Amino acid sequence: MTDGDFRLVQNGHIVTITLDRPAKRNALTSASLVQLKTMAESLSDNPEARVVIIRAEGRDFSVGADIGGMGGASEPPPTVQLRRTAEHGLRLMRALREIHQPTICAIQGIATGGATCIATACDFRIGTPDARIGYGEVKLGINLMWHALPLAIQAVGLARAKRMVMTGALFDAQTMLDWGFFDEIVAGDDRDDRDAAALRLAETYAALPPIAVQMIKRSANAYSGALDQAVMHADTDQWLLGTRTADFREGVSAFFERREARYTGD
Repeated sequence: MTDGDFRLVQNGHIVTITLDRPAKRNALTSASLVQLKTMAESLSDNPEARVVIIRAEGRDFSVGADIGGMGGASEPPPTVQLRRTAEHGLRLMRALREIHQPTICAIQGIATGGATCIATACDFRIGTPDARIGYGEVKLGINLMWHALPLAIQAVGLARAKRMVMTGALFDAQTMLDWGFFDEIVAGDDRDDRDAAALRLAETYAALPPIAVQMIKRSANAYSGALDQAVMHADTDQWLLGTRTADFREGVSAFFERREARYTGD
């Protein structure tokens, strides 16, 4: 099955979802978020699927949001519409977390912003030695959205999550392994090594009793994220506030002009 930037292939009990936009470094658009959400939800009607692998073609897993699409419209949409569009990522994260089957994210190269959010919504993460992981939103003067902050904290711990999200820096694969973000780093940078490692882990879970595995996953997620929705209910509104600041405009301009941004706090 192919839907826009994604394709879904099932081989026995293992489903592989591939982001296939390498010419754009797999940058995520609003449309691609909806596409992945639809694929994630479709797995509920697939009793033969026992494990899901999420991977990407090309040099990088994904550079996150397609910033090239920002600021292109001469007339911005009404705030009420903008707010609803901004919730595409939240709905995607919800759909990914609610996949019944164990999920494995296989990461190469850069994963930042929304791409890292997608990775933390998965149960397990495998990386290549050249992987670099981060959250770059702060460099645009905006917050981390999609209710993804609790998942970042659960993945690496409070202080390290603050460091990642507040600096917007990229962290190397070994650091991410040491911090608990990665479950495994493959031996080489070869994408075949990454895919083989993901497949080995998938086969381990596919061989287990699916009802028990899926119940355990759901209970563990419910326990670890019991307060997530209540605490993070306002992150879309925080984003709306951030996009109305001079620092946001400066961050976007600096990105396109390939220069260091000069933030003022306005």
